[in-house]
Amino acid sequence: MTGDVVYGRQPVREALRGRRVVREILATPKALEALAWIGEADCPVRASDAGEIGNLARSTDHQGVLARVDPYPYADPDELLAGPAPLLVALDGVTDPHNLGAIARSAECAGADGLIVPRHGAAEVTAAVAKASAGAVEHLPIAVAPNLADWLARAKRPGLWAYAAAADGAMPYAQADYTDGCVFVLGAEGAGLRPRVRAACDAAVALPIAGRIDSLNVSVAAGVLLYEAVRQRARC
Repeated sequence: MTGDVVYGRQPVREALRGRRVVREILATPKALEALAWIGEADCPVRASDAGEIGNLARSTDHQGVLARVDPYPYADPDELLAGPAPLLVALDGVTDPHNLGAIARSAECAGADGLIVPRHGAAEVTAAVAKASAGAVEHLPIAVAPNLADWLARAKRPGLWAYAAAADGAMPYAQADYTDGCVFVLGAEGAGLRPRVRAACDAAVALPIAGRIDSLNVSVAAGVLLYEAVRQRARC
């Protein structure tokens, strides 16, 4: 078998419901018996064993199901800016696939319009990311920007604001107004945002830290910011 794969029960099911073509599903007898939706799939289904599926997935976390799929259909980063008040997340230097997957899951559940990652020095959508997102990547538009700072500069227009998530020189996150279009820009834990990316943002916001650890996981921070925007917009 060649090409991209997706593994895990929820990621495979979402791939069947999503934008890319599923070419074949492999499942263990136990999974075939437990999951009626596999038999309803509009693609070939083949019984397999956990060893073969694990080898193809390069993971033991496959839950007995794997799909061969077309390459991930990335969105156009500029097209994500369309609409009167887009809600977007942009990531700078986030290389952990589990963080990218978790952020994609939060963004999709919050009804965000998309997620943007830079071309270099960042995680891309892989089978591991699809698994960590519980299949959310199959529905959330994800785009690659050749240069994130340039894209943010190009995105500037009335009614669209870019907010850098930062600890220093930032206002409390709940004091900012997210009812217009907004892009939440988050960097890798520790390194944070690169100076040019932060300079391209309109303002910086910070989440309060009351404990002894000095930062939140980037996926948690993204979720908090997204749902604050959802809360504010629901009041409009």
